[in-house]
Amino acid sequence: QGKFTLLRDTRTDGSFLVHHFLSFYLRAGCKVCFVALLQSFSHYNIVAQKLGVSLTAAKERGQLVFLEGLKSCLDLLFGEEEKQSGQPSPLQFISEGASDLKALFDFVRTSLTPAGSDSWKGPVLLVDDLSVLLSLGATPVAVLDFIHYCRVTVCYQLKGNIVVLVHSNEDSEDEENELIVNSLCHHSDLILWVEGLATGFCKDVHGQIKIIRRVSLELTAEQDLIQIYQYKIQDKNVTFFARGLSAAVL
Repeated sequence: QGKFTLLRDTRTDGSFLVHHFLSFYLRAGCKVCFVALLQSFSHYNIVAQKLGVSLTAAKERGQLVFLEGLKSCLDLLFGEEEKQSGQPSPLQFISEGASDLKALFDFVRTSLTPAGSDSWKGPVLLVDDLSVLLSLGATPVAVLDFIHYCRVTVCYQLKGNIVVLVHSNEDSEDEENELIVNSLCHHSDLILWVEGLATGFCKDVHGQIKIIRRVSLELTAEQDLIQIYQYKIQDKNVTFFARGLSAAVL
């Protein structure tokens, strides 16, 4: 409880980790607020069904609060959002030109604050993917402020967890995105860094994952614990193995 997990991908797609955490927390009986900025609800639902979880059922019983970013953006741009709900959109900053993400934070806080009848085990905020907020016009400072307030509310006050995906490219000239990635790395309790293979595409090894446990955050003199594995994504699961020990090699 109270942990901030950063999912970081470089030269590959780390979305399989988002699907894992989404199905994991729903099966564990947690209340999940999913800010989905990258794909549609049907996309996440199809993958979740392969993993044995129904997002539609989770929404109906109030366990999953789903913000479909793609649809909200279109509705905002064409003025449909407030006509339908009568409520301001969580992505209000797009149409107003405002730099702060207060409406999005209010949406997260309202979604995860337990009501009297709730019996969920703990709140979880899941964001896929944070880099999209920059593309929509938010400033790096606004994005970092949003994450800071979410951490205070979800991790410290509500004793929940946050899982955030960001794309990064060390050769990129996108300084704003790299600023966010580097800042989040300093504050994360756990970093799962997925990278494409330096040697290029391989049919039997899809990439490598670096697991960084931030022991140094606990103000001890110990070094962070780093483990590196390679992985292969299959239809319904992911196989992990030590570097150079894939089934194709042995």
